[in-house]
Amino acid sequence: MVMAQQAGGTGTRFCETQPSKTQHGSQLEAAAGFSVLMAVYAGDRLDYLRRAVLSSTVEQTCVPTQLVIVRDGPVPEAVQSFLDRLAIWLDERFAQAERYEAVPEITVLELAKNSGLAHALNQGLLRCRYELVARADSDDVSLPERFATIIPLLDSHAGRYDVVGSAIREFSGDERGRQLGQTRILPAGGKPLLDFARARSPLHHPSVAFRKSAIQRVGGYPEHNGRFEDYLLWERLILAGARLHNVAEPLVLYRVDAGAYQRRGGWTMFRDELALQRRFRADGFISTIQFVRNVAIRALYRLMPTGLRKLGYRALTAVRNLGHAGSHDVEPTVPKNTGRDGNEA
Repeated sequence: MVMAQQAGGTGTRFCETQPSKTQHGSQLEAAAGFSVLMAVYAGDRLDYLRRAVLSSTVEQTCVPTQLVIVRDGPVPEAVQSFLDRLAIWLDERFAQAERYEAVPEITVLELAKNSGLAHALNQGLLRCRYELVARADSDDVSLPERFATIIPLLDSHAGRYDVVGSAIREFSGDERGRQLGQTRILPAGGKPLLDFARARSPLHHPSVAFRKSAIQRVGGYPEHNGRFEDYLLWERLILAGARLHNVAEPLVLYRVDAGAYQRRGGWTMFRDELALQRRFRADGFISTIQFVRNVAIRALYRLMPTGLRKLGYRALTAVRNLGHAGSHDVEPTVPKNTGRDGNEA
């Protein structure tokens, strides 16, 4: 079931400053509009969902024209109630911020049963009315300049990229007592990014925006392929000649809870990784040597004790950040610990 909730939206995009200036110093004309795509499921917390919605709408300097939320199967009563009155709730928040003209159109798609993130996002894409679509996770926080930074890089006037992501910064805790953690930077683009993609995912999924047509040309998110639907999508795009890019600034705060590193390990995760690498090898995305290297590294990482995995991951990320920062035109900036009043959480 689809519920199109009109929350006073005008059908045009509202940006506080146009045109926006990207990290490369180019003046790019803003696009006519864009959609934000989010999925929720039974395991989502209401307070996290509210924060994710606020940060990707009211708090953005460049507000989306449409917010599409896919309910992937039944959700707790409190979350359902929030979705039912989302348009009214957002209207009130924009009024409090005195941004009446900026309220986006709200589309809530309710799927009868949970079929996984890939299926939910594919269904949501069909309801996105704009060519440019930004992803947002239901428990992360988008920093205020996120869309103003990445959407112009997809603008048809620029004509350069099909998918744009950014660095992300880990955080844990609630809104008031959070702890900011490590920043994860990825290569900017070109050969360094393509080479990196043969070893690790080249984009942080919660940070990306893309051209809907580019995603649909390769068949959308791969369904029924385990937990790596995003990495498989990036592979399809790269093999199809799509243009991928990352900006150095961390534009998304990525929530990491106490069990995050434990969930990254174990035989089940390694088995899924092995299947992924076999798929890459069969598609010609990686060579036999790269396949052996990737499987060996993943076996070590996934099967080591959780404490060692956490230490090793953080150390490796720090080293990689130094190398990846050099592929960008500017030094990466790290958001200050400013709290909610400063739009960081």
